[in-house]
Amino acid sequence: MQNEVEIRDLQTMSYGECWDLQRSLFDALCAKKLNKEFQEGDPRGTILIVEHPAVYTLGKSGHAENMLCSTEYLQSLGAEFFHIDRGGDITFHGPGQLVCYPIIDLDAIGIGVRRYIEALEQSVIDLAAEYGIEAHRSEGASGVWVTQGKHLVKLCAVGVRASHGVTMHGLAMNVATDLNWFHLINPCGFTDRGVCSLSTLTGRSVTMEEVKPKFIYHLTKNLNVKYKK
Repeated sequence: MQNEVEIRDLQTMSYGECWDLQRSLFDALCAKKLNKEFQEGDPRGTILIVEHPAVYTLGKSGHAENMLCSTEYLQSLGAEFFHIDRGGDITFHGPGQLVCYPIIDLDAIGIGVRRYIEALEQSVIDLAAEYGIEAHRSEGASGVWVTQGKHLVKLCAVGVRASHGVTMHGLAMNVATDLNWFHLINPCGFTDRGVCSLSTLTGRSVTMEEVKPKFIYHLTKNLNVKYKK
């Protein structure tokens, strides 16, 4: 089946180790695609679900000034910093945040990059609706947002890379994240917008265990893929 993918729940993994895994899966999938080595029943990609220890990542076109402190100060807090090859600006990953990295062949599942990004965003919008949260997109800004009064707050950051029709990187949704970490950056380059989590929006502690199966359901539905663990 050309629309079957594998899903791996990595639990907690360092950003550097997970980035190496992403690149390994990406290189292998690209090689298999370019050499036309797919066999009947081979999955057309892998979706990684993971939590990271505290880390900040800056996209390839991001602005370093959106990091509001030194890397030495980050290290004193036990946080890491990576400048990487995805789109988007600076963001934070840490405990209580659901991070998803789809490494999939878009040609096999029959969608382009724009439709792919919309599917990622829609999956979070659909999930938020299960919690009674009206999340939405924002014109000119990637990710998923919630309107609070006159302000927009970000629930989920999206930053992807695609080459040879194969994707890397993905999204990071705040489930029960310590939002104080975002005070050290201009999240995604914005100075006039805040951040939120499912826990702050619902007023209760939302667990990763309850969110993961809901998210996987919406993601695979919006990507129109079947999956195996």
